[in-house]
Parts: sequence; C-alpha cells; structure tokens
Amino acid sequence: MKAPAFDYVRARSLADALSLLQRHGEAAKIIAGGQSLVPALNLRLVAPSLLVDIGGLAELKGISVDGGVVRIGALTRHVELQRAPEIASHAPLIAEAIRHVAHPAIRNRGTIGGSLAQADPASELPACALALQATIVVAGPQGERRIAAEDFFRGLFETALSPHDVLVAVEVPAIRPDERSAFLELARRSGDYALVGLACHARLADGVLRELRLAYFAIGTKPTLAVNAAKQLVGKPLSEASIADAQAALAQDLAAQDDIHASAATRGQLARVLLRRVLAALLPEAAAERKTA
Repeated sequence: MKAPAFDYVRARSLADALSLLQRHGEAAKIIAGGQSLVPALNLRLVAPSLLVDIGGLAELKGISVDGGVVRIGALTRHVELQRAPEIASHAPLIAEAIRHVAHPAIRNRGTIGGSLAQADPASELPACALALQATIVVAGPQGERRIAAEDFFRGLFETALSPHDVLVAVEVPAIRPDERSAFLELARRSGDYALVGLACHARLADGVLRELRLAYFAIGTKPTLAVNAAKQLVGKPLSEASIADAQAALAQDLAAQDDIHASAATRGQLARVLLRRVLAALLPEAAAERKTA
C-alpha cells in the first residue's frame, strides 16, 4: 500500500504549528517520529491533505526534574527515555516500560508525545501515564491547558486532543522513597504488541499496600485502571485470599476484547496471571513468606 497524496510543511515554531492546524483543521495531521502515523498513512487508515512536521521544535524536547515533578517534552524519543538518568531515578516505571516498546529502530525515532497522542490501546506509555497519574500538557488556540491522564484517553485511538491542539509535554510525579513501580507484559515474541500488559505504581507502609494503581493495556479499547481489583489489596497484608479476591474483581474492571491474536477469555486469564506476578514484584518479601509458609 502507498500513502495518499498530501502536502508537507515543516513548522518553524510551536506558534507556527498551531497556526497551520487552526487554518487547516481536521485536514492536517502532525508528524514527528512518524512511527505510528506513517503505517496508518500507508494502510490508508488516515488521509490528511497536509502533514505538519514538528520534529525540529527544540522547545518540545528534553527532560527536567523540578519540585518533585518530571517534565518530559513531547518530542523526547523513546531511546532518550531509555538512557536518561533522570527517568531511571525519578520515573523508573517509564524506564522499565520502554524496554518493551517494539525494536531499537522504532525506539530511535518514536516519541513519547506521538505515543500518547496516538492512544493505541496496545501501547505501553499510555498505561504508564495512567498508572503514574500523569498530566498531559497541551497547547491550543486559547493557550496552554493541562489534562489528567484519566481524562485524556477516551477510547480507541481517541483522546481529548482537538484537531487544533499540539501535545507539548507530559508531567509525572517523581517517585518517592515509600513508592514502588512494576511493569509486565505478555507477548508472543519480543517486540510484538502485547497480548496483555500491566503498568503498576504503589505506595507502601510497613509492608502493606496503602495506594495502588493497576493500569492494564492491550485488553480493551484504551488503557484501563483496575480500581475494584486494587481495592481488594489496599490496606491489608498480601495473602492468597486477597490475591484471589483481586483477580476475581478484574472481571468488573476490564472489558477484554477478542481479536485475531487472542480471545477475550485468554486475555482475562493473562490479566489475572499478570496481577499475581506484579504483586510479587512489588512485594517480593511477602511473596517469599507465602512460599515458605
């Protein structure tokens, strides 16, 4: 397949990009790394008349840590997230997740802003944003606004972005000493899209989960928080009974989808498996005690 014909312009600044989007509306699409958009163009799933290239905008790049917040520019590439000491130290969930994103060639070009804006339900970074209570920073005709990750992802490839918006950054709270995170996914081969994945962030005290965010992906039309499952685990010692209750509660949280890769029933079972594994990663001492009891 070949992409349909389109015009191309390289934005000189964020203001220039916003002006072009306002002028052309839904006929325009933003391109940066192109790792999501180009395949969609070639499959003719989208057919914009204009591509606005923002890849050269230095103002949308870089990672900073200030006041307990990690700010990541939208054009920060996956490989930069993988290598950045600021991410490893202050947002280790993202560092762990990036290792699972496709292959090196994709990570060398793909950007965090592109991944979040595309909102592929099988992508790792939207789930991380949800687990970490990220804030998505968006520029539009009326200025800059901030959107909580829980409000940003709305459905299959659907976000709170309007055709006139540019995603400029994502902000996540820096991990604190009493917090832990874990990331797991199950795929047929390394680099494949996950059959099911789970990004998790937790706060602990005295070996007990005090807060827990379980963000599943590749199981429905968007990344989903397993709120009911988390309620079965927070505030009580980890036990076989509490894990079983949490696994059972996943049926209330997740709407597993059938596709050519796996049935809904298979995905439901894999979600339960990942929950047990991620708890062992968060509380290895509790898991060890259960094995020796």
